[in-house]
Amino acid sequence: MRYQTSFTLLISNLLILLAASNLLPAQSSRSLPEEIEWTWEVRPTQYDPKLPNVLLLGDSITRNYYPPVARRLTGKANVYLMATSASIGDPRLPLQIADFVTAEAVHSSLVHFNNGMHGWAYTESQYERAFPSFLRAIRDSAPGARLIWTTTTPVKVDASPGPTNSRIESRNAIAKTLVQNAGLPIDDQHELMMHHLDTFQDSVHFNEDGAEIQCAQVVATIEGALAK
Repeated sequence: MRYQTSFTLLISNLLILLAASNLLPAQSSRSLPEEIEWTWEVRPTQYDPKLPNVLLLGDSITRNYYPPVARRLTGKANVYLMATSASIGDPRLPLQIADFVTAEAVHSSLVHFNNGMHGWAYTESQYERAFPSFLRAIRDSAPGARLIWTTTTPVKVDASPGPTNSRIESRNAIAKTLVQNAGLPIDDQHELMMHHLDTFQDSVHFNEDGAEIQCAQVVATIEGALAK
Protein backbone atom coordinates (compact mmCIF):
# COMPACT_ATOMS: atom_id res chain seq x y z
CA MET A 1 0.00 0.00 0.00
CA ARG A 2 2.87 2.34 0.87
CA TYR A 3 4.49 1.73 -2.51
CA GLN A 4 1.19 2.29 -4.30
CA THR A 5 0.69 5.61 -2.47
CA SER A 6 4.23 6.72 -3.30
CA PHE A 7 3.73 5.82 -6.96
CA THR A 8 0.46 7.77 -7.07
CA LEU A 9 2.15 10.83 -5.56
CA LEU A 10 4.99 10.54 -8.08
CA ILE A 11 2.55 10.44 -11.01
CA SER A 12 0.61 13.39 -9.61
CA ASN A 13 3.78 15.45 -9.23
CA LEU A 14 4.85 14.62 -12.77
CA LEU A 15 1.47 15.69 -14.14
CA ILE A 16 1.69 18.99 -12.25
CA LEU A 17 5.19 19.63 -13.61
CA LEU A 18 4.05 18.77 -17.13
CA ALA A 19 1.08 21.13 -16.91
CA ALA A 20 3.31 23.90 -15.60
CA SER A 21 5.81 23.41 -18.42
CA ASN A 22 3.00 23.66 -20.99
CA LEU A 23 1.95 26.98 -19.52
CA LEU A 24 5.41 28.52 -19.68
CA PRO A 25 5.30 29.62 -23.33
CA ALA A 26 1.89 31.23 -22.83
CA GLN A 27 3.00 32.97 -19.66
CA SER A 28 6.23 34.24 -21.20
CA SER A 29 4.44 35.69 -24.27
CA ARG A 30 3.14 39.23 -23.97
CA SER A 31 1.59 41.90 -26.12
CA LEU A 32 3.97 44.39 -27.73
CA PRO A 33 1.39 46.94 -28.91
CA GLU A 34 1.88 49.50 -31.64
CA GLU A 35 1.00 53.18 -31.22
CA ILE A 36 -2.46 52.49 -32.65
CA GLU A 37 -4.23 49.16 -32.17
CA TRP A 38 -7.51 48.25 -33.83
CA THR A 39 -9.89 45.54 -34.97
CA TRP A 40 -12.40 45.76 -37.83
CA GLU A 41 -15.25 43.33 -38.40
CA VAL A 42 -17.80 43.26 -41.22
CA ARG A 43 -20.66 40.85 -41.82
CA PRO A 44 -22.86 40.46 -44.92
CA THR A 45 -25.84 42.79 -45.04
CA GLN A 46 -28.04 39.98 -46.36
CA TYR A 47 -27.25 36.52 -45.05
CA ASP A 48 -28.31 33.52 -47.12
CA PRO A 49 -28.30 30.29 -45.07
CA LYS A 50 -28.09 28.24 -48.28
CA LEU A 51 -24.67 29.69 -49.17
CA PRO A 52 -21.26 28.78 -47.73
CA ASN A 53 -19.69 31.22 -45.28
CA VAL A 54 -16.30 32.66 -46.22
CA LEU A 55 -14.07 34.54 -43.78
CA LEU A 56 -11.36 36.94 -44.89
CA LEU A 57 -8.97 37.17 -41.93
CA GLY A 58 -6.14 39.68 -42.13
CA ASP A 59 -5.27 43.34 -41.68
CA SER A 60 -5.90 46.66 -43.45
CA ILE A 61 -4.73 45.20 -46.78
CA THR A 62 -7.46 42.56 -46.46
CA ARG A 63 -9.93 45.24 -45.36
CA ASN A 64 -9.06 47.17 -48.53
CA TYR A 65 -10.02 44.38 -50.95
CA TYR A 66 -12.90 43.00 -48.88
CA PRO A 67 -15.66 45.18 -50.47
CA PRO A 68 -15.00 44.11 -54.09
CA VAL A 69 -14.52 40.49 -53.00
CA ALA A 70 -17.85 40.50 -51.16
CA ARG A 71 -19.50 42.12 -54.18
CA ARG A 72 -18.13 39.58 -56.67
CA LEU A 73 -19.13 36.66 -54.47
CA THR A 74 -22.72 37.88 -54.08
CA GLY A 75 -25.03 34.91 -54.57
CA LYS A 76 -22.11 32.51 -54.17
CA ALA A 77 -21.04 32.98 -50.53
CA ASN A 78 -21.69 34.96 -47.37
CA VAL A 79 -18.43 36.87 -46.96
CA TYR A 80 -17.21 38.04 -43.55
CA LEU A 81 -14.20 40.16 -42.62
CA MET A 82 -12.08 40.14 -39.50
CA ALA A 83 -9.14 42.54 -39.73
CA THR A 84 -6.81 43.33 -36.83
CA SER A 85 -3.51 45.00 -36.03
CA ALA A 86 -2.66 42.20 -33.60
CA SER A 87 0.32 40.23 -34.88
CA ILE A 88 1.32 36.61 -34.80
CA GLY A 89 3.17 36.37 -31.50
CA ASP A 90 0.67 38.59 -29.70
CA PRO A 91 -1.39 36.51 -27.24
CA ARG A 92 -4.42 38.70 -28.01
CA LEU A 93 -4.72 37.38 -31.56
CA PRO A 94 -6.12 33.87 -30.83
CA LEU A 95 -8.52 35.44 -28.33
CA GLN A 96 -9.73 37.95 -30.91
CA ILE A 97 -10.37 35.16 -33.42
CA ALA A 98 -12.32 33.14 -30.84
CA ASP A 99 -14.31 36.22 -29.81
CA PHE A 100 -15.20 36.96 -33.44
CA VAL A 101 -16.48 33.43 -34.00
CA THR A 102 -18.54 33.58 -30.80
CA ALA A 103 -20.05 36.93 -31.78
CA GLU A 104 -20.94 35.86 -35.33
CA ALA A 105 -22.14 32.37 -34.36
CA VAL A 106 -21.65 31.01 -37.88
CA HIS A 107 -19.45 28.23 -39.19
CA SER A 108 -16.98 29.20 -41.92
CA SER A 109 -16.68 26.84 -44.85
CA LEU A 110 -13.50 28.60 -45.99
CA VAL A 111 -10.98 30.94 -44.33
CA HIS A 112 -8.69 33.06 -46.52
CA PHE A 113 -6.12 34.37 -44.06
CA ASN A 114 -2.95 36.42 -43.65
CA ASN A 115 -0.95 38.02 -40.85
CA GLY A 116 2.44 39.66 -41.35
CA MET A 117 2.16 43.44 -41.81
CA HIS A 118 2.07 44.33 -38.10
CA GLY A 119 3.95 43.44 -34.93
CA TRP A 120 7.44 44.56 -35.93
CA ALA A 121 8.53 44.51 -32.28
CA TYR A 122 8.40 40.70 -32.61
CA THR A 123 11.39 39.05 -34.22
CA GLU A 124 11.05 36.64 -37.12
CA SER A 125 12.02 33.84 -34.70
CA GLN A 126 9.10 34.77 -32.48
CA TYR A 127 6.86 34.96 -35.55
CA GLU A 128 7.91 31.45 -36.54
CA ARG A 129 7.44 30.00 -33.05
CA ALA A 130 3.97 31.53 -32.72
CA PHE A 131 2.69 30.65 -36.19
CA PRO A 132 1.49 27.12 -35.27
CA SER A 133 -0.63 28.59 -32.45
CA PHE A 134 -2.12 31.07 -34.89
CA LEU A 135 -2.94 28.27 -37.32
CA ARG A 136 -4.42 26.18 -34.51
CA ALA A 137 -6.64 29.09 -33.43
CA ILE A 138 -8.03 29.31 -36.97
CA ARG A 139 -8.63 25.55 -37.17
CA ASP A 140 -10.38 25.65 -33.78
CA SER A 141 -12.56 28.55 -34.93
CA ALA A 142 -13.59 26.85 -38.17
CA PRO A 143 -13.30 23.07 -37.79
CA GLY A 144 -13.34 21.31 -41.13
CA ALA A 145 -13.08 24.55 -43.13
CA ARG A 146 -10.82 24.91 -46.15
CA LEU A 147 -7.90 27.19 -45.25
CA ILE A 148 -6.01 29.37 -47.75
CA TRP A 149 -2.93 31.31 -46.70
CA THR A 150 -2.19 34.55 -48.54
CA THR A 151 1.23 36.15 -48.54
CA THR A 152 1.96 39.60 -47.15
CA THR A 153 2.20 42.27 -49.84
CA PRO A 154 5.26 44.48 -50.43
CA VAL A 155 5.53 48.07 -49.22
CA LYS A 156 6.50 51.12 -51.23
CA VAL A 157 8.80 52.59 -48.58
CA ASP A 158 10.64 50.77 -45.79
CA ALA A 159 9.94 52.02 -42.28
CA SER A 160 11.74 51.53 -38.98
CA PRO A 161 11.22 49.26 -37.10
CA GLY A 162 8.91 48.05 -39.86
CA PRO A 163 7.46 47.20 -42.22
CA THR A 164 10.40 46.62 -44.54
CA ASN A 165 10.41 44.53 -47.67
CA SER A 166 13.27 42.37 -46.42
CA ARG A 167 11.36 41.48 -43.26
CA ILE A 168 8.14 40.91 -45.20
CA GLU A 169 10.00 38.48 -47.47
CA SER A 170 11.44 36.70 -44.43
CA ARG A 171 8.00 36.32 -42.86
CA ASN A 172 6.52 35.13 -46.14
CA ALA A 173 9.25 32.49 -46.41
CA ILE A 174 8.60 31.31 -42.84
CA ALA A 175 4.85 31.14 -43.39
CA LYS A 176 5.21 29.43 -46.76
CA THR A 177 7.20 26.57 -45.25
CA LEU A 178 4.76 26.11 -42.37
CA VAL A 179 1.56 26.23 -44.43
CA GLN A 180 2.98 23.93 -47.11
CA ASN A 181 3.94 21.47 -44.37
CA ALA A 182 0.33 21.71 -43.22
CA GLY A 183 -0.86 20.96 -46.77
CA LEU A 184 -2.54 24.34 -47.29
CA PRO A 185 -2.80 26.20 -50.62
CA ILE A 186 -1.31 29.68 -51.00
CA ASP A 187 -2.74 32.79 -52.64
CA ASP A 188 0.49 34.63 -53.48
CA GLN A 189 -0.61 38.25 -53.26
CA HIS A 190 3.02 39.35 -52.74
CA GLU A 191 4.07 38.02 -56.13
CA LEU A 192 0.94 39.48 -57.71
CA MET A 193 1.46 43.01 -56.39
CA MET A 194 5.17 43.03 -57.20
CA HIS A 195 3.91 43.44 -60.78
CA HIS A 196 1.64 46.36 -59.84
CA LEU A 197 3.87 48.65 -57.78
CA ASP A 198 2.34 51.62 -59.59
CA THR A 199 -0.94 51.13 -57.70
CA PHE A 200 0.23 52.19 -54.24
CA GLN A 201 -2.11 54.61 -52.49
CA ASP A 202 0.44 55.30 -49.75
CA SER A 203 3.57 53.56 -48.50
CA VAL A 204 1.67 50.35 -47.58
CA HIS A 205 -1.83 50.24 -49.07
CA PHE A 206 -3.00 49.99 -52.67
CA ASN A 207 -5.46 52.25 -54.42
CA GLU A 208 -8.82 51.20 -55.86
CA ASP A 209 -7.23 49.75 -59.00
CA GLY A 210 -4.80 47.76 -56.86
CA ALA A 211 -7.60 46.49 -54.65
CA GLU A 212 -9.49 45.29 -57.74
CA ILE A 213 -6.39 43.45 -58.96
CA GLN A 214 -6.03 41.76 -55.59
CA CYS A 215 -9.76 41.04 -55.50
CA ALA A 216 -9.69 39.19 -58.84
CA GLN A 217 -7.06 36.74 -57.58
CA VAL A 218 -8.73 36.32 -54.18
CA VAL A 219 -12.08 35.56 -55.79
CA ALA A 220 -10.57 33.11 -58.27
CA THR A 221 -8.77 31.32 -55.45
CA ILE A 222 -11.88 31.13 -53.27
CA GLU A 223 -14.16 30.01 -56.09
CA GLY A 224 -11.68 27.30 -57.05
CA ALA A 225 -11.54 26.04 -53.46
CA LEU A 226 -15.31 26.10 -52.99
CA ALA A 227 -15.78 24.16 -56.24
CA LYS A 228 -13.78 21.30 -54.75
